[in-house]
Amino acid sequence: MRGLKASFLILFLFFSSFSVFSQANTLSEQAQVSVITCGIGNEVYSLFGHTAIRINDPARSLDVVYNYGAFDFDTPNFVLKFSKGDLQYFVTAGTFADFREQYVYEKRSVSEQVLNVSQEQKQKLFDKLNSTLYSDERFYTYKFIDRNCTTMVVDILNKILGKNAIVKVGNTAVTYREVLYPYFSNHFYEQLGTSIIFGKKVDEKATKIFLPSELEESLNVVKYNGKLLSNQKDPILQIEPEHPFSWWNNVFTFLILLILLVVAKTRNLNLFYFLIVGAIGLFFSVAGLYSFHHELQYNYNILLFNPVLLLLIVFILRKKSKWIFRASVFAMACIALYVIYMLNKVHLLIVSPLIVVNLIILIRLALANKTQKISR
Repeated sequence: MRGLKASFLILFLFFSSFSVFSQANTLSEQAQVSVITCGIGNEVYSLFGHTAIRINDPARSLDVVYNYGAFDFDTPNFVLKFSKGDLQYFVTAGTFADFREQYVYEKRSVSEQVLNVSQEQKQKLFDKLNSTLYSDERFYTYKFIDRNCTTMVVDILNKILGKNAIVKVGNTAVTYREVLYPYFSNHFYEQLGTSIIFGKKVDEKATKIFLPSELEESLNVVKYNGKLLSNQKDPILQIEPEHPFSWWNNVFTFLILLILLVVAKTRNLNLFYFLIVGAIGLFFSVAGLYSFHHELQYNYNILLFNPVLLLLIVFILRKKSKWIFRASVFAMACIALYVIYMLNKVHLLIVSPLIVVNLIILIRLALANKTQKISR
């Protein structure tokens, strides 16, 4: 971490001198402003790609990439701030050569769209980026949909253009959840995790540009002052993403574990399962109240990942047949409501094995304890 801090200090000193130089000189007529779109990778942080702004001025020996989306791991209470949703992200800048080299190393594609804007607008954007880089404006509070590397680029470009010229094109009738879902192909547990952790907000219609690929598609067709805002996409790196098969991160391991749970029919396994599922539901409850991430609020998946299952554990351990029966029936009723609500949701299929397993175990418990209740 100390090395990281030193690197940030060196970078800061370098760009401080660069900022003074850049503000004392204007861009030449050869300068180009472009939007950089980076392809997806196999790491969780790279599943959605990345957006950046490039300013290239050969006459000034200037080729800089501005990035929104950096954060400092040394931030006090980093984990708490990240989960709460008030972690401060910030803007960074670096040479295009270094930027390209990083994506060569990560084996991710990179493309560029040069913007057809006036010299005055190029200069205005350049000055704005540099002033932001060394002021409190460089910080912003990250939001998964509303404020990320792509939305920040859209916002600053629209300000320079003087109107909301860059808007989403294509299908705006689908939900944010439906837009996100395909990005998790070959990443089963990430797909499952995001399916259950996201609440009602991601089921809204996806009318806003929030992903790099969406911005890239919009720039292909958006017009400004009667002409296309950007030139045709220019590939900088053409690398096909690799999707190596994982022996554990796939639906088969998930189904095998659930089948073993059902077949085993042991009390301890059931209790452990209820503990995990109930704890996840309790987390959803707390996160919805605690976190500023709107995507985590109003999470109806709590009907499946029911905190009542934690109470059910207590009733089972204390052998309270009457309350085991009541809690089981209540949990099943919640699942019935959940299934009805989920009928038009894209993630119904991926959670369906959990629905089936929950029902099987709960029905067994309810029948066993109903019989005991009657016999008493």
